[in-house]
Order: sequence, then structure tokens, then C-alpha cells
Amino acid sequence: MSISPQCWSWQRVIARALAAKSAHGRSSGAIKLSTARRAAAGTGPVARVGGSFATLLAVRAAIALSCGATVAGCAVGPDFKQPAAPTVQGYLPETLPQQTGSAPGQGGDAQRFVEGMDVPAQWWTVFQSSDLNALVEQAFKSNPTVQGARAALREANENYYAQRGALLPTVQGNYSFTRQKNATGTLAPTLTSGQDIFNLHTTQVSVSYVLDVFGAVRRETESLHALADEQRYQLEATYLTLAANVVTTAIQEAAARAQLTATTDIVRSEHEALQILQRQYELGSIAMTDVMAQEAALATTEGTVPALQKQVEQARHALATLAGKFPSETAAEHFELASLHLPSDLPVTVPARLVRQRPDVLAAESQMHSASAEVGVAMANMLPQITLTGNQGGAATQFGQLLATGNTFWAGGASLTQTLFAGGALLHEERAARAALDAAGAQYRAAVLTAFQNVADTLTALQLDAQALDASVRAERAARASLVTVRRNVELGSVGYLALLNAEQTYQQAVLNLAQAQANRYADTAALFQALGGGWWNREPSAS
Repeated sequence: MSISPQCWSWQRVIARALAAKSAHGRSSGAIKLSTARRAAAGTGPVARVGGSFATLLAVRAAIALSCGATVAGCAVGPDFKQPAAPTVQGYLPETLPQQTGSAPGQGGDAQRFVEGMDVPAQWWTVFQSSDLNALVEQAFKSNPTVQGARAALREANENYYAQRGALLPTVQGNYSFTRQKNATGTLAPTLTSGQDIFNLHTTQVSVSYVLDVFGAVRRETESLHALADEQRYQLEATYLTLAANVVTTAIQEAAARAQLTATTDIVRSEHEALQILQRQYELGSIAMTDVMAQEAALATTEGTVPALQKQVEQARHALATLAGKFPSETAAEHFELASLHLPSDLPVTVPARLVRQRPDVLAAESQMHSASAEVGVAMANMLPQITLTGNQGGAATQFGQLLATGNTFWAGGASLTQTLFAGGALLHEERAARAALDAAGAQYRAAVLTAFQNVADTLTALQLDAQALDASVRAERAARASLVTVRRNVELGSVGYLALLNAEQTYQQAVLNLAQAQANRYADTAALFQALGGGWWNREPSAS
């Protein structure tokens, strides 16, 4: 158990203050007696009696609050300290190059890695698509996941505010009315007048205050504050994930649309090739089997079109859902790869700062903070609990005489409670709290490792994406040139049908690979911004 040394010095100050108050009380007995005689004399009894007690109650409350304030530094349990940032110097085993490779055509520009560059708050705007920007903002406003995260944050904040109330005295007012009859033949009458049937009005104000000597209340308040912070970071993580999902889904739609367009063109080309073969068959230069084989190839290619159409529509349905709409309410915007800009500069956060940017890591840290405070709560529950109580009121047979002289009462006291035996429950609760702290620490370390893995994966992917796109561009150009040459030779009758079929299949696959390679560069660029935390710390306060 850890208690700060200042705690004991403050307790000695309190003891001396109470001793001085006691001595002053003995020396001022005549003054108190004189005040009581004036109160019994007659005019304004309620004000005088109430004022006398109010003074006494104020003194007692001041002492109680002073005691609570002076022991504010005495909280058992571990004091949470922010975990140290990782000491690694980079995200990858090898040195990160200054830029990626490049490739001709759409999405082929080289991207520079800028170390220390900050992440913009609205990072999705780097793709320079007004339709995409509007869709992300719509998702922030209407997505139910965001609304749920906001409600969870409000709940956590209110729980914290409610717990803070336990640091202050509790004041309650009470009024009761009864009509009763005493059994005066057996028991003494309740009233001094001896009347057996009477009305009784009773009112009182009660004050109670738990002296948080060992910090149980403050540690619980600290725990709930940390949980409120966790929900705040969870909300930021929800925003980040939602924005990334909208961006990547829009890119998926654009990629599927590009593949659909390319496949439609291939179907048209294969249909033209079929017409050529049919004319050659009519001239008797080829067999019917060649025509039938081309018909089969055309039907196979046509069979891939519905699957690509399904991908496009499913992406649009997903975008509508992310924006908080029904699939039937899909927007009129259609995303194309050509409408998206590939940013030329990419931020690379210093590794030591990554743990202060990732909302999931900060949420895990807040969980660890809460678990640390709960250890203090469990330890304080094993120590004495001190409660101060006081009340003042009046009782009378007539409502208007409730606070008249002789009808008022008051009481004040203190209680100390110490659990002597609970079957080992308190000990095991402390051990459970420490185990929960160990688990939270492990979860935090796992979150840090995952964060670094995400950044490393995206940095590697961005480098390889550029190489893959360059290869896909070269493959598509070669396949297209080969298909043009083979088709011309087929028309001349210098090559057979199998060469045409192979050229068509190669070109079709090359076109699909090219569209996917282009989409990967955009998607992995978005993944990097997400892995670095999304720039929420740069958001304007009014936009929070």
C-alpha cells in the first residue's frame, strides 16, 4: 500500500486545529450561555435558534470539508504513468526509400515518403474528389455507428460527472406528517402536554460526508475519467474507420467499374472476331469447330460481366449504408479511377509519435489507466471508512411552530467502519484488480505492435504496388499489341484460331490485372493515412 508522506503531515495539522477548536470552546462557554438566554427571551426565536445552529453546522461542515481537502493527496494504489514511447528508429528492417517507383498511365506517378510530415485532419481530400468528400461528410453525420459512439461518450462522461458528486457532502431534506393516538393507559404520552391524540409535523435537513481518507472515491473518479477518455478515443477511431471504409469502398467501385468497362470492350472485340470466323467458315477456309470454339470463348467472357456488375452494385449499396441510407437511396455519383488523384507526398510519422496519434492505442492506454485506478479502489476498500453525519430540524403539532423555541433538534456524529472478515473477498478483489491491470497492459502492448505492423505493411505495399502497376502496364500493352497482330493474321488466314483464343484470354486477364493494380495504389494510400491515425488531432475544435 502506497500513501504519500504529505498525508500524515496534513493529519497532524488537522489534529492541532481540532485541539485549538476544543480549547476555544471551553473558553467561550459564557458567550454560548448568554446567546442561549437571549434566544429564550422571545423575539425572533426561529432566526436566533436557526442562526445558532447554522453557525455550528457551518463550523462542522467546514471542518469536514477541510479534512476532505487536506487528505486529498492520500490515495492508496499505484499512480498511473504514461507508458514510454517505443525506442525503435523505423518501421521496416531496411531503410525506407525516398519515393516509390512509377509507371505510365493512370495512377502511375511516383510517391515521395516525407518523414515528419503531419497527417491532415481531412486526409481523404488528398484524392481531390468532391463527390468523395461529400460522401464522407454525409457518413459522419448519418452513420448509426458514429451516433452510437457519440452516445457511448455521453454516457461515459455522465458517469464520470455523477461519480464526482461523491467527493462532496450529500444534503437531504425531509418532511413528514402523522396523526396518532398514544396508549396513555400503558405508555407515557409523546407530548409534554399529555394529549393522547395529536398531529405531528416533522422536518429536518440531513448532511452526510464520506471522508475519502484513503482515496477510494477519488480512485473511482479517476477510473471513470479514464473510461470517458477511452470512449473519446473510440469515437475518433470510429470516425477514422468510417472514413477509410468510405474511401476504400469508393475505390473498389471504381476498380470494378474499370474492369466492367474493359470486359465489355473485350466482349465486343470477341464478337467481332466471331463474325470474322463465321465469314471464313462460309468461304470454307476454316472448320465449324473453330467457330464453335470462338462462340464458347465469347460466352465465357460474357459470363464474367454479371459478376463485375454485381461488384459495382454491391459497392454502391455499401456506400449508401455507410452514409446512413438505405440501398434504394444510393447517390447519383459514380466513382471512376480517372476521377481520383493520387497524392505525390505521403507522410511518415516519427515512430515515437505514432502511439500518441493512433486512437486505438490511446484507447488501450486509457483502459490501462482505468485498471490502475481500480487497484487503488480495491486497496482502499480494505481500509477504514469514515463518515460524518449531521442533521437539524424541528417537530411540532402545528406546522407554523416547527422551528419555534423548544421545538428544534439537531445531531452530529461520525462513524468508522472496518471490515474485519469477509471470507477473503476483499483480498481476492484486489488480486483481481491487479490481474486486470496486467491484462490491460498486455492489450496496450498488443495495440502498439499492431499499429507499427499496420504502418510497415502499408509502406511495403506502396513500394510493391508501384512495381506491380509498372508490370501490369507493360503486360497490358504487350497483350493488346499481340491481340491486334494475331487478329490481323487470322483475317489473312496466316495463323490458326488457337492463337487468337490465347491472345484474347491473355489480353482479358492483363486488362483486369491493370485495373486492380491501379486501384491498389489508391487503396494502400488510404490505408497509410489510416495506419498513421488519420490526423484527428489537427481537427478544428468547432468540427469536433
